[in-house]
Amino acid sequence: MSDRAEPQDIVGIWEVPMQDGVHRIEFEHGTTTGKRVIRVDGKEVLRKDWMFKLVGRELFEVGKMKCAVNVEALGTFAYEYTLEVNGKTYQKFTEQQNKALITWTFDLAGAATRVCLEKETMDVWVNGQKMDTAGEFVEDGTETHFEIGNNVCYVKGVSSGRKKTGIVHKLFVNSAEIPSSNIML
Repeated sequence: MSDRAEPQDIVGIWEVPMQDGVHRIEFEHGTTTGKRVIRVDGKEVLRKDWMFKLVGRELFEVGKMKCAVNVEALGTFAYEYTLEVNGKTYQKFTEQQNKALITWTFDLAGAATRVCLEKETMDVWVNGQKMDTAGEFVEDGTETHFEIGNNVCYVKGVSSGRKKTGIVHKLFVNSAEIPSSNIML
């Protein structure tokens, strides 16, 4: 028996940006059996078979984030599927994350690398792992230092000079600036 859904049963797919990466959430709904399956990054986290009530709410977690898939009837045999993350709609949550996080993705010694800065806390995540960091004030701003293997890295925060823009963050790896890839979703 396969852990993969038949393509016609998957009714919702969401890409959810978080500090530790972008998580893919799939929702499978069998409208004749009431079956509900939720997968996070391809791993099944919830399964309910033979449910008589076809609408409702399924709760689960992604990391420390509480999530819910809502199933609502739109008419006879038509359903709407929505995702909530930490009590916010998927759209509001992704908008909030795009404001709160800066992401860089790049190749480092032949390996795909993702660095994420949580602007409010200045926490740095590398490939899903929270890093030990050391912050310091420098002449024109701040630097948050960390290492990726033997690579010396830091995020430099400097004022943009514009109130609306605020602080501009740049990532440096071995003294080379890495362009931001803040197109999270």
